[in-house]
Amino acid sequence: VQLQASGGGLVQAGGSLRLSCAASGRTFTNWVMGWFRQAPGKEREFVARITWNLGTTYYADSVKGRFTISRDTAKNMVYLQMNSLKFEDTAVYYCAAARALRSGDSRDYVFWGQGTLVTVSS
Repeated sequence: VQLQASGGGLVQAGGSLRLSCAASGRTFTNWVMGWFRQAPGKEREFVARITWNLGTTYYADSVKGRFTISRDTAKNMVYLQMNSLKFEDTAVYYCAAARALRSGDSRDYVFWGQGTLVTVSS
């Protein structure tokens, strides 16, 4: 299984970016796809997740109303549309895949992408 994240870059506060995650190597029926982020000197934190089949979404409070997670099952792609970006959104963003949610945190996710850096200038 391979998860390839892309789309990061430098953006001014208030701007937008769309991250993409290309998933390959298996079918993801019944899986949950998530985005996490890790800022310098901080622990990795949950951002958003989506169920592959129904597209049910869930967001961290810090991004709710600003970020939108989506998936294209035909293309095996997961996206994170990030609007109204803030300086504190600066982090390396990772996409990940979970067979099922038990703890609801990163321990559920068995496959991880390499990360893409998002830098928001104030």
